[in-house]
This record gives sequence, structure tokens and C-alpha cells, in this order.
Amino acid sequence: MNLETKKTVINKSQKDFFEFLTDLSNFKQLMPENTDKFEVDGESFIFSLKGMPEIRLVIKEKQEFDKIVLGAASSKLNFSLTALISQVTETSCETQLLFNGDFNPMMAMMVKSPLQKFIDTLTENASKL
Repeated sequence: MNLETKKTVINKSQKDFFEFLTDLSNFKQLMPENTDKFEVDGESFIFSLKGMPEIRLVIKEKQEFDKIVLGAASSKLNFSLTALISQVTETSCETQLLFNGDFNPMMAMMVKSPLQKFIDTLTENASKL
């Protein structure tokens, strides 16, 4: 299952936004209002939304200033969340989130809409920085 957000302009330079995202504690600012739990642990963070199980994301790949890949820490759920960052001007950049998950068809049907809403919220909140 592949989901993506619209490209969104961020009022930070490409380098600043990349560094913002690589400091995982900053993801708390991007999370939806219904976040129940958010804890950073080294190169990973755990979060849960009301009524949903906890999810741990780990930094899997960093491509300096233009790409960060987060992946599930659990082998039970195989997915990644990729942030693509491109420079627009000296003081702004554009970002897009890509979600790629390997789910059975029933699970994919159940999680598609909430996941799309989640990644849309992340980019919307990033645009307000």
C-alpha cells in the first residue's frame, strides 16, 4: 500500500528542516492533537493516538538535506515513512511524505483512511512551523 501527501511549502531552509526532522523530539510538534503518547529513545520514537496501538519508528536512512526514511521497529508491521525535502528558496523548502506498507488486503482497507489522514496532518502541521 502506497500513500502520499501533497507537496507542502515549509518556511525553513532545506538544511534547517532536514535537521529539524532528524531531531526526533521535534516530531511531537507535527503529531495530531489526539496523540496519547510520544517518547523519544535514541534513534527511534514511540507514539500512540487515542484508540490505536503504540507504534515505534526508527530512522532507517538519512540522505543529507533531502531525504529521511523512518521505518517500523517491529517486524510484525512492515512499513516506511519517507520525507522528501527539496529547496525552493534560501529560506523555504518543499516536503512530501510517502508511506509504503506491506499489509494484507483486509488490513490495508482498514488502515488506509486513518493513515492518509495521519500523514496529511504531519505535513499540514509542518507547514505551520
